Amino acid sequence: MEFDLDKSPLAGKKILTTRARNQSSEFATRLRNLGAEVIEYPTIEILPPHNWKGLDRAIDGLKSYDWIIFTSANGVNFFWQRLIDKGKTSRPPSSLKICAIGPATAKKLEEKDIRVAYTPKEFVAEGILKGFEKMMIQGKRILLARAKKARDILPKGLRKMGAEVDVVEAYRTVKPRGGTKRLKQLLTDGKIDVITFTSSSTVNHFAELLKEDDLKKLLRGIAIACIGPITAQTAKRWGMRVQIQPKQYTIPGLTQAIVEYLAKKVNYSPPP
Repeated sequence: MEFDLDKSPLAGKKILTTRARNQSSEFATRLRNLGAEVIEYPTIEILPPHNWKGLDRAIDGLKSYDWIIFTSANGVNFFWQRLIDKGKTSRPPSSLKICAIGPATAKKLEEKDIRVAYTPKEFVAEGILKGFEKMMIQGKRILLARAKKARDILPKGLRKMGAEVDVVEAYRTVKPRGGTKRLKQLLTDGKIDVITFTSSSTVNHFAELLKEDDLKKLLRGIAIACIGPITAQTAKRWGMRVQIQPKQYTIPGLTQAIVEYLAKKVNYSPPP
């Protein structure tokens, strides 16, 4: 179902986004262009690692790797910035193949004129593993540059296939200070229609801000929108009911899923 941008399908709807401040503009703009009132409430902040040693070591030995995997645009940004800070060429060795978890990560690499060798059909770690199962990676060296806190399924899965995997911290996500009072007020006012989550970190930090309160009560009547299955699983573990999840785990996909969900609510007539 495609929506008509001229009809402002989200007019009158208040949508709370939880992405990091430096990443929220594209999503917020899409929603506003469709008529929504967007309340940006970042529940994560993206910061460099406390210690660069692991990433520096990997960069110095980049020629020894067969693959490098990026699981987010953040990983790409911090990796390339460190590459430049160390005075290295911004182009990886020609022998190094690049894997990007999804279109946003791939686009970030393409902006740097870097060719992406593989992007999985499903934009999750499990999707990467499915693809690598068809490749002969036994004995191959793989570098995984990612957030400090992340699921272990990807490195464990690759190692089971016989690959040698180095996991390095390219960045970390932290919970911004303060703002809890404002968040509680926004929820208790009962004027939010949808809350969006684009990563497990945004869910966890949101829930931790409110853990002393009754989440179920505060979220009553609010639709929860998650970008993909992993984020949705995290939300469900906190007792949230996820009503919106796109088929394609991207910001455009999530935007369209929100429009479709709210359109169904407007057009729904309960049986007599």
